[in-house]
Amino acid sequence: MSVEGSKKAIIAALGANAGIAVAKFVGFAITGSSSMLAEGVHSVADTSNQGLLLLGQKRAAKDADQLHPFGYGRSRYFYSFVVALVIFSLGSLFALYEGVQKIAHSHDHGLESPMVAVVILLVAIVLESYSFYTAQKESRPLKGDASWWSFIRNSRTPELPVVLLEDAGALIGLVLALGGVGLTMATGDAVWDGIGTLCIGVLLGLIAVLLMIEMKSLLIGEGATVDEEAALKAALPGGGVDRIIHMKTQYLGPDELMLAAKIAIAPGATALEVAAAIDAAEARVRAAVPQTQVIYLEPDIDRGADRVDSPA
Repeated sequence: MSVEGSKKAIIAALGANAGIAVAKFVGFAITGSSSMLAEGVHSVADTSNQGLLLLGQKRAAKDADQLHPFGYGRSRYFYSFVVALVIFSLGSLFALYEGVQKIAHSHDHGLESPMVAVVILLVAIVLESYSFYTAQKESRPLKGDASWWSFIRNSRTPELPVVLLEDAGALIGLVLALGGVGLTMATGDAVWDGIGTLCIGVLLGLIAVLLMIEMKSLLIGEGATVDEEAALKAALPGGGVDRIIHMKTQYLGPDELMLAAKIAIAPGATALEVAAAIDAAEARVRAAVPQTQVIYLEPDIDRGADRVDSPA
């Protein structure tokens, strides 16, 4: 579900950003607006980012091998981190530089045919809104009842939060660019175009830093969510498993959760009974949290409640 849904959102964003990038550069060539140029570079960065996300999904689908016995699922996290770097370097830093230059030389370079820029920006807002709507639609099944902010912070599927933040940033950036061009038209002072460009740079920088923080956490390795951990703890006991002594989880990729646990088995259980208890526990776990694909259960004799959550 997460792969197909995120792929649909990525392709929608890719098509929208590619078309918008061409229109923005045409607008810059006609008007000389630095906001249009910054937005054009922003759209090029976003288009490249969609390609990186698709590449990450393709690399993650590789079969496990001797060098990577748990597979390549975290490739999706890596390429999402690269996306954050691209937004920061190609989008934010360029916009900040261009904004400073425009403000410093605002009296030397005015805007020509500013209505062209306004029309292009309005069309771009419509296209970005469609991309943003698609990303929201594909994210809702994974988001559930959580807030959008909580989904972005806690999702183990990297592409959808990336596309959501990119599209939200693009829409805000377009409004900022429209404001810069509009104020320049109203006042005749091109410094507003430069200020709009600076605001776009700051916005992209904030988005890039947030994505870097989130993707770094996923790359290092995050465990099950609070709800998933509760479901796992409820599913493991029973059918010969008295209780959980201790348990650890980690996502090997967006769709593959690893569970390792030491479980207490009643004293006197035969080897066949222990094996049956483990098999039954694995089935309950996969039914409760389907993405739990890798399970390691270590049976131990129940020596009392003092062993609960012990790392031994």
